[in-house]
Amino acid sequence: MRIGIDARELVGHATGVGRYLGGMLEEWARTAETCGHEFVLYALEALPHPPQSPRFATHVIPGPAGTWWEQVKLPKAIAADCLDVFFSPAYTAPLRVSLPTVVAIHDISFVAHPEWFTVREGMRRRWLTAQSARAARQVITISEFTRGELMDRLDVPAERIAVIPPGINRMPLIEGERTGGVLYVGSIFNRRRVPDLIQAFAPLARTHPTLSLDLVGDNRSHPHQDLLGLIAIERLEGQARWRSYVSDDTLQQLYSRARAFAFLSEYEGLGLTPLEALAAGVPVVVLDTPVARESCGAAALYVLPGDLAGLTAALNMLLFDEAARARLLQEVPAVLARFDWVTAARQTLDVLTTAGASGTD
Repeated sequence: MRIGIDARELVGHATGVGRYLGGMLEEWARTAETCGHEFVLYALEALPHPPQSPRFATHVIPGPAGTWWEQVKLPKAIAADCLDVFFSPAYTAPLRVSLPTVVAIHDISFVAHPEWFTVREGMRRRWLTAQSARAARQVITISEFTRGELMDRLDVPAERIAVIPPGINRMPLIEGERTGGVLYVGSIFNRRRVPDLIQAFAPLARTHPTLSLDLVGDNRSHPHQDLLGLIAIERLEGQARWRSYVSDDTLQQLYSRARAFAFLSEYEGLGLTPLEALAAGVPVVVLDTPVARESCGAAALYVLPGDLAGLTAALNMLLFDEAARARLLQEVPAVLARFDWVTAARQTLDVLTTAGASGTD
């Protein structure tokens, strides 16, 4: 079977969807289960780290990585490549194609909370995602929470939704004492309440002058949140640092040194970086939401939105209470057992081959 894949998210700085697709491709390239299939990866330019397997080819289609590329240029290339099925891992798929499509929709924050997006961007995302879900032979999502959202808000039938939790990227840790402080990793959206984290960290910083707060993620907030300005207001310039992107080596160092991880998101499809932190042996604090409970279970501390005093107390516990840290970390293996790339890749391939075998009827 010939499987086409939108691989735009692998170009440039790979974030959530890029890491999701990268993990999937790495497992497909490694396993013998894909020997009977060929994969065509469509991207704007040559991939920096293409799968090392003759079963994978890259079709470069130059141009801006927007809706025109996806809906006009990509379908022409698909039509010429004699594919059996097409996989879109990032919310939307080309609508004018004659073959079965499978689309991965990780969350629908743009439907549930349109106020977090510009008017134009929100309308584009809502329309294209709804049309892609309606046209797809199958929709893949990463949590039971988002499955419910797709059914309730986009009217996607339950039988067309496959819940497949992704694997967790586990990086080798650098041995040594955990001399760091609090870490946040992820694109910065308003729903992730990074200003709350800065403000809750401030009282701890004043009593522990060597304590650090590292924020890693591109600032995509709307309305814009001035993180550096808030750091200055709280007089944290020497202890809090925000970087929009770091290399994998630097990220490895941050995870290896951190003593606590905070991810205060009001709305996620799953929330991968808290799970990455747990895999790195870093205890986490998250907002008390249904999807956070689904993903992190008993391995996290939970705080309510806006409870800065409660957040400060939780951070203090994760940083300095060794018994509490050990109690949380002993729950990690049971939590992470659900997030395995071997299983995720096999189940996703099953969805794709079933959709491809169904033809265009």
